[in-house]
Amino acid sequence: MAVQRIKRDDTVEVLAGKDRGKRGKVRRVLLDEHKAIVADINVAKRHQKPGRAGARQAGIIDLEVPLDASNLALVCTKCGRPTRVGSRALEDGTRVRYCKRCGELT
Repeated sequence: MAVQRIKRDDTVEVLAGKDRGKRGKVRRVLLDEHKAIVADINVAKRHQKPGRAGARQAGIIDLEVPLDASNLALVCTKCGRPTRVGSRALEDGTRVRYCKRCGELT
């Protein structure tokens, strides 16, 4: 499987689907499924039954559904545009991500 270039708390832009063009913060990354859950993006309504002994409230809830990582682009912190991400090694041997548009470390 390809390297996951999106991490938690990154700002991403949706490239395809009903929420195309919207930006949000990544809440959770699902590595095995190659998906990510983005705050307030791709929201679905779910009808929920009450839990045992009132543990869960019944009703219609809004649920953030995972998006495929191929439909997300990382937004650069410097240039503010969606970009592809590269990886480079620093002098001390640590690996960091960088913006392929402006070269800024992310």
